[in-house]
Amino acid sequence: MRDGRECVSIGGMDMVFFFLIAGAFATAAWRQWAWAGAAGDGPMAALGQAALSSAGEAVTLGIGLVGALALFLGLMAVADRAGLLRGLARLLRPLLHRLFPEVPPDHPAMGAMVMNVAANMLGLSNAATPFGLKAMRELERLNAAPGTASDSMVLFLALNTANVTLLPTHVMALRAAVGSHDPAAVIATTLFATLWSCGLALLLAKLGRRWFPVRPAPGGAPHVSHVSHVSHVPHEPQAVPPPCPAWASLLAGLAALALLPVTLMWGRALSPWVIPGLIVLILAVGLVRRVEIYAAFVAGAREGLLLSLRLIPYLVAILMAVGLFRQSGAMALLLEPLGRLLTPLGLPPQALTMAALRSLSGSASFGYLASLLKPGGVGPDSYLGILVSSIYGSSETTFYVLAVYFGAVGIRRIRHALLVGLLADLAGLAGSVLICRWLYGG
Repeated sequence: MRDGRECVSIGGMDMVFFFLIAGAFATAAWRQWAWAGAAGDGPMAALGQAALSSAGEAVTLGIGLVGALALFLGLMAVADRAGLLRGLARLLRPLLHRLFPEVPPDHPAMGAMVMNVAANMLGLSNAATPFGLKAMRELERLNAAPGTASDSMVLFLALNTANVTLLPTHVMALRAAVGSHDPAAVIATTLFATLWSCGLALLLAKLGRRWFPVRPAPGGAPHVSHVSHVSHVPHEPQAVPPPCPAWASLLAGLAALALLPVTLMWGRALSPWVIPGLIVLILAVGLVRRVEIYAAFVAGAREGLLLSLRLIPYLVAILMAVGLFRQSGAMALLLEPLGRLLTPLGLPPQALTMAALRSLSGSASFGYLASLLKPGGVGPDSYLGILVSSIYGSSETTFYVLAVYFGAVGIRRIRHALLVGLLADLAGLAGSVLICRWLYGG
C-alpha cells in the first residue's frame, strides 16, 4: 500500500488543506493592508492569480504523468504475469516464518503476509492492499485478545509502514513527467533508506512487546472480519506459492544487504542504466515464461492511464493550496527560520515538510512533491529534488495504514504500532538525507 492514498481521516486532511489556504489568505491580507500601490494590484490580486495558475499547472502535470505511469505500470503487469511477484514471495516466506514464529507456516495469515510484502517491494500497491487486509483478518482469528493488536499484527504493520522498496514506481513516473534526466536516480537512495527504516521498524516492534504488553481492550471485539466495508478491496488474494529452501532465502537476504555498499559506491554511476535495463529484463523474462507481453503491457498501461486521471483532482487541490501558501509569503515566513537551523545538516525545510505530509496523506505528499519538482520549482535532478523524491519513496502514509488495517478488523488498542511507524518514518528521513548527501552533495 504505497502511493496515491487518502489521509487517514477526512478531518485531518481538511485541516491541512484549510491551514494552507487560510494561512495564505491571512498573510496576503496583512500585506495588502500595508500595500501602497494601485488598488487593483497587490498581494491579494496576486493570490487570486496564483490559485488559477496553480490549478492549470496541476492539470498539465497530471496529463504529463499519463505516459510515464502507463510505461511503468505496463512493465509491472508483465512482471506480475511472468511470476516475478510469486518468485519474490517464495524467497520471503522462510524469512517471514522466522519473524512470525507464533503464526503456523501453513496458516492463511502467513501466505497473505508473504504476498503483501512481495507486492509492496515491487511497487504493486493495488495487489498489496487485498493481501494485507486478508492477512489482518486471519491474524485476528489467531488473536487471543480481541480488540487489541497482537504482537504479530504490530510486526506486520511495521513491515507495511517501513517496507523495503525495490522500485518506487510512482516517484520515477513523476520525475520522468517533469523532465528529469535520470528518473531512476531514486532507486538506489530509496533502497538504502528503506533497508535502514525496515530494519529499525522490525527491531522496535520486537523490543516494544515488553513495554506495551497485551491487555484486552474493554469489551473486546469478537473474532469476525470487517473487511467488507473497505470499498477498495478489488478481489480475494490468489493462492500462495510454496516456499523456497531456507538457503535460497538466506542468499537473497545477503544479496540485499550487499546492495548497501554498492549503492554507496556506484549508485550514481549505475542509475542511468536502470530503466533501460529494467525494460529489457522484464520483457525478456516475460518471453521466456511465455507471457503475452504486448497484451500484458497494454493492460497495465491502461491502469496507469486511469490512475493518472484519478490523481488530477488531488493534484489540483494540493498544488493550488501550496501555490497560495507560497505566493502569499507565508511559506517563507515559516521556512526561513527552520532553514537556518536544518540546511547545514542537509535537511532543507521543504524536505521536513515532505516527511510530515507523507505520514499523513499519500495524495497530499504526492501533490507537494509535484509542486517542488515541476518547472519553476527546485528541479527533479537537484540535491533537494532527489532528496524529497527519496523521502516520498522511502516513507509511508503511516496513519492511513494503521487506520485501514486495524479498522478493518475492529482493533481499538493498537499498542506500539503507531510509535513504531512514526520512528520508522523518521529513520527513512535520516537514511534519505545520509545517502543523498553521500551521492549528490547538499
